[in-house]
Amino acid sequence: MSLPTIIAFTLSLLLFLGAIVESTTNFKIFLHLTGFLMVVGGTLAATHVGFEARYVKQALGNIRAIFFSPKMARGMLTNEVARVIRWGYLVQKSGIQALEADSKSIKGQDAFLGFGVNLVVSGYTGAEVRQLLENQIESTFQRHTVSVEILKYMASNAPAFGMMATLVGLVIMLDNMGSDPSKLGPGMAVGLLGTLYGVLFARLILMPAAEKAHQRESIIRFRNMLVAEGLALLADRRNPRFIQDAMNSYLDPAIHFDIDKAAKK
Repeated sequence: MSLPTIIAFTLSLLLFLGAIVESTTNFKIFLHLTGFLMVVGGTLAATHVGFEARYVKQALGNIRAIFFSPKMARGMLTNEVARVIRWGYLVQKSGIQALEADSKSIKGQDAFLGFGVNLVVSGYTGAEVRQLLENQIESTFQRHTVSVEILKYMASNAPAFGMMATLVGLVIMLDNMGSDPSKLGPGMAVGLLGTLYGVLFARLILMPAAEKAHQRESIIRFRNMLVAEGLALLADRRNPRFIQDAMNSYLDPAIHFDIDKAAKK
């Protein structure tokens, strides 16, 4: 679980609910099932009209995923450098076939890394390995960020459907106003709840989910670029220390890998 995300989301809800409790004792006035259904149902319906269902399902899955820890943490980047350097020493000592044998277990766990190792073992040059891996990185990133665009589309639509719910409520209120003008105030309050639901749905759930999903995909993309550089240098049979310095150049100095320190452990 992603504890900071859960805490932030819970606090934002508590702040909103606290403002209501502080301002009124009539809490039930903020509950309006019709307005809620119009906002959520209308947003989902419009999204399914505009995008293929499988992409919408993926986007909705991203909302749930933000509450779980990311697959790629910052410290894991150092481990990627260490792994490629270890392979560099292995290739120097035992040849390219030793790399293929050593990476068999990884191929089933990490498709990108497995593809990259296959390119190196197949005898491609470093430039060719880099180009092919960069093609895969960019195409994968584009595919995985389609769901981000869908979430942003939903976030832009939710307030509009909230306004529609408000307009429906106002029409009904005005229609009933002639028989009982005293219902004008309560009726307008209920009508405005649609707009409130739309803004909350967009700004508290959809937009944060879109931004976090994009951030996580960007981190994975960066990790893959780092690995691609290391594998390209490995294909060119560059020495491990050069591979270390080249890969470290992508990283924050605080998480640089150091061959000498690793050798002392």
